[in-house]
Parts: sequence; structure tokens; C-alpha cells
Amino acid sequence: MASVSTVEHAPSAASVEPEVLVRTEGALGRITLNRPRALNALNVGMIRAVHAALDAWRDDSDVEIVFIDGAGERGLCAGGDVRELHAQIVAGRSAETVEFFREEYAMNAAIAEYPKPIVAIADGITMGGGIGVAGHAAIRVVTERSQLAMPEVRIGFTPDVGGTWLLGRAPGRLGEFLALTAGTMSGSDALYAGFADFWVPSERIDALRDALAHRADPTGPSEIVMLFDETPDPSPLSAQRAWIDEAFAADTVPEIVARLRALPEPAEEAPGTSATGTVPGPAATADLLESLAPTALVVTLDAVREARAMDSVRDALAGEYRRVLWFVHHHPDLVEGIRAQLVDKDRNPHWDPQTLADLAEDAAAPARDYVPPVPLWS
Repeated sequence: MASVSTVEHAPSAASVEPEVLVRTEGALGRITLNRPRALNALNVGMIRAVHAALDAWRDDSDVEIVFIDGAGERGLCAGGDVRELHAQIVAGRSAETVEFFREEYAMNAAIAEYPKPIVAIADGITMGGGIGVAGHAAIRVVTERSQLAMPEVRIGFTPDVGGTWLLGRAPGRLGEFLALTAGTMSGSDALYAGFADFWVPSERIDALRDALAHRADPTGPSEIVMLFDETPDPSPLSAQRAWIDEAFAADTVPEIVARLRALPEPAEEAPGTSATGTVPGPAATADLLESLAPTALVVTLDAVREARAMDSVRDALAGEYRRVLWFVHHHPDLVEGIRAQLVDKDRNPHWDPQTLADLAEDAAAPARDYVPPVPLWS
């Protein structure tokens, strides 16, 4: 079929436009996440719309490339709608929660396995569920405005949407560092960590899209993107690899903290140190870890290391699904973390347990071994 009309589904009360814009432009199938006031946070209707568009274009000979971006200038996608997740769990609407994650992970897998090139523009904030949209695309573009992260531990949760697959393949121990600290990557960091492929100035994204849509020769999309690609400033993360690798290679979270406490602080003049405000030094990182949910930290460390040994994004998603639903059904920290950060906003979460020292032996095992009530893949 030549085109797919804009998906009309449950627009928000604040907008008459659909929350996902789906259309064709030349050789492109275009998908735009369209909740700019919510930083394009994903809800289940948006997930279904994206997946439906991908299914419609799979065998459409007029669509050669899929192009995914976000409306507004603030970001591609800030993640899933965690306020709605909180409301579902508190109200006992667990069936809705399970369905959300099943549909989101099916979309993530569809992006990773898609037979046509997908170009994702991770301009601005791209976090959590946004990484699930952009991180598995064939061609991942960042800009000078990009801010990428898997921030789940900050709400007592664990990275998902295939994020553990990407984290497990980052150089050295950057995956553990980014997962446990919820660290934010710049565009250059994302390139270095393997979360992106090209760095294009934001002012040239429209020209890039036009070139992809109306190319006059059979040049592949990667070659076209390379015409717009520029070399960014060095990655702050790359300058900190030595101490990150040393500390985050430890077997357990308490041992990581102990190694951080024993390390000297990097020289302030070194690029990417705490003096720049980009990457905290060892002591500040230790302080941060000791403030976060202990259970989330140990489950996350276990998940990243498990995913490192896996063979596919689909396998990593299955491991994440077990852990995510264990938090949803059996542990209070997720609800408490969302409450403290986004509902009451008192920034004073009461974790269970409160400290790493209070954790049971192999506290990650219940989440690792959890059998979800509904299988992920049906």
C-alpha cells in the first residue's frame, strides 16, 4: 500500500491531534511521537500505534525506510508514563500493567528485528522507554541536545525495554555504571557507549530527513546519514573509564561502593570529572549509590550481567520482564519511588530495606527467578 493515514486513537484531552503521527514522505514511513507537553512519554495507545505502523509497512514496497522522531524540541521520549503505572499498581489494576509491558516489549522487539532500516532521532531527552524506541533501531542519530539515560533505579525499579542488552554491551564496565547510577549520556557519550551511531547537529535533522525521503540514487540510508554526520567533542565518559572499570567490575554492589571509597578522586582538570558537572567522581558516585534503593541496585546489576551473556534483544527483554513484574507484584519500592519522585515529590523515599547492609543474601534471586503470571511471548 502506498501510504498509511494518520493513526486516530484516543487523543489526549489537551490536544486534538493524535498522540502518534503516522504518514509517508517519499520513501519514508514517518512515525512521530506526539505528546510534547509530556515529553512524548509512552502510553499503551501510543505503543500500539507504533507497532501497527511497523506491521503495515513491513511488506509495503513503497516504504523503504522508517523514520522515528518526537514532536517538540525537548526530546524524543522521556520514557513510559510512570504516573499511570503508579495508579494502576495502587488500584490493583495489575492486568493493565502486565498488558502495557507485554505490548511495549513486543514493540521493542519489532524495532530490533525489523527487516527494513529504521532511522531513530534521539534528539533531546531520550530516556527509559525512549531508549526502547531509539536504541534498537538500525541507524541511531544523536545531536548536541541529546540526553540519554536508563534512570529506573532512581524510582526503585530496574532497566527494561531491552536496555540491559545495550548496557551489557557498553565498553568495559560502563553498562554497570550507567545502570546503577542512572547516569545521563551526552550525544558523544552515547556514541562511545554504543547507544548511538551518528552525531548530526539538530539544525540539520530536517535536511537529513528530506535526503532520506527523496534520495535520487540507490545509496543506502547509512551512507546518506554519513553525509550529515559530524565529530562531536570527546565523550566525558571515555575520560573516566579507568576508575569506572576498576570499581564496577566488583562482584556485588557493596563491593562496588567499597572500591569507590578507596579510589582517589580524578584531577579536577581532567575532562569529564566532577568539576565539569558531567560525570561524578568516585566519592560522589558512592554517595549516590548509598542513597538509592538497595533492592533495585542488586537486581539491576544482576540483570545487566545476565544480559551481557545473552544472544538477542528478545532474550534480554524476557529477563527484564521477569524482574519488572516481580517489582510490580511483590516489592514495594517501585510504588514508593514513584511516590517520592513524581507524586508527592518529597524526594524522601523509604526503601525496603533502607540500606545495602540490610539486604538478604542473593537478594536478586527472587526477581531473577520470578515466573510471570502471563508469558511475555504468546
